[in-house]
Amino acid sequence: MRLLPRPWWPARVPLRWKIAALAAATACLVALTVGVLVHLWTAGDIRDRAEMEATNSVYSAMDVYRRTGTLAGGAELDPAELPAVLRHPSDGDRRVAYDGHVEGNLGPSVWGAQRVDGPGSPVLAVRINMSPQLHDLRRLDASMAVASLVSLAAALPLAVYGAGLVARRLRRVAETAARISGGDLDARTGARTDGGEDHARGRDEVTDIAATVDLMADSLGRRLRIERQFTADVAHELRTPVGGLLAAADLLPPGETEDLLRARVRDLRGLVEDLLEISRLDAGAEAPVPARVPLAAVVREAVARTGLNTEVETGERGGPGESEGSGDFGGSGESGDPVETDPRRLERIVGNLVVNAHRHGRTPVRVTVAGRTVVVRDHGPGFPADLLLDGPRRFRTGATERGTGHGLGLTIALGQARVLGAELNLDNAPDGGAVATLRLPL
Repeated sequence: MRLLPRPWWPARVPLRWKIAALAAATACLVALTVGVLVHLWTAGDIRDRAEMEATNSVYSAMDVYRRTGTLAGGAELDPAELPAVLRHPSDGDRRVAYDGHVEGNLGPSVWGAQRVDGPGSPVLAVRINMSPQLHDLRRLDASMAVASLVSLAAALPLAVYGAGLVARRLRRVAETAARISGGDLDARTGARTDGGEDHARGRDEVTDIAATVDLMADSLGRRLRIERQFTADVAHELRTPVGGLLAAADLLPPGETEDLLRARVRDLRGLVEDLLEISRLDAGAEAPVPARVPLAAVVREAVARTGLNTEVETGERGGPGESEGSGDFGGSGESGDPVETDPRRLERIVGNLVVNAHRHGRTPVRVTVAGRTVVVRDHGPGFPADLLLDGPRRFRTGATERGTGHGLGLTIALGQARVLGAELNLDNAPDGGAVATLRLPL
């Protein structure tokens, strides 16, 4: 296959330059059209005037010649330059013809001719030189071209400025839509007031788009608030009966049935607690309680609370729960140095990531602490592509090979990371396995 050459223009041209180029092209087309029309009209008028002058000159010269027998007004008898079409005019018939021949200082001319007397008599002819008028026409063309260039130079900055205004308004709308898409449902373009009335002075299509984006954000916000309120109400209403179930399970006689029932009730209580936690995170009711704590110790404690076999690598040596080959990361903010964060929320994030790695991945599961960064990695099938693209979704665990679950662990981890101002990135290792990286803020 023969590859086509790359175009010289950039792949993405800003809208303001497109509008400015269109305005400049339109102005050039208008100037060219007006210039051509003026040129054709003026040239036709010059020729009409020359033909009229030639006719009048022949009439006057013929009158003088018949009365006095002399030639006047530049008249000639049978001139050699007379066009062939005028050499045999009818008796008494005056004719005119255009001669584009240029000779010396004589440019294109208009000839007027009439036979002096009957057949065989000489032809009296008058030549009207059009050079001065055509010179004026060329000056008019030059003036039109200069005026068009000056007008274009003056109009182009105005077109760029006007296009920039439209482009800036559209850019604000696009930025607002991007913020809404990113989860900021309070973002607005400002095209609408609280009452829904437009306050922009000139209502136009851009204002309509901005108002529609605001309406969309309002609708999404209302629906999301309804869903959050429903989730919070359901979790709150389930909390009491689940607590009663757990208390009733304690009254059952020991045995396999009691253990199975107690485990299921504990799972149900954990689900209710997760739903309540998500509803609080959605409502923005959570606030961190910062304290200076050793990061490595908090991570080891969080891993130990899960009760799962997990390797922990830190910059310290000899600590409990630490793998044999842990390295020395060094530098400012080492894992042994204290960091300012909310330890309860940090434990919640690390615990959820470790449980998620064991539930949906495969061992070995390794937790690495380096500086202010905590990395949790498993060796399973990795995160599915839709989760990496759109983020975790509630009650969905992704691909079937990742196992079962209600899909709230990663959602809670991301919510708690936002409360801490931390960054939680989900990715897949090149050699397989899911990798969750938590970076605490400075």
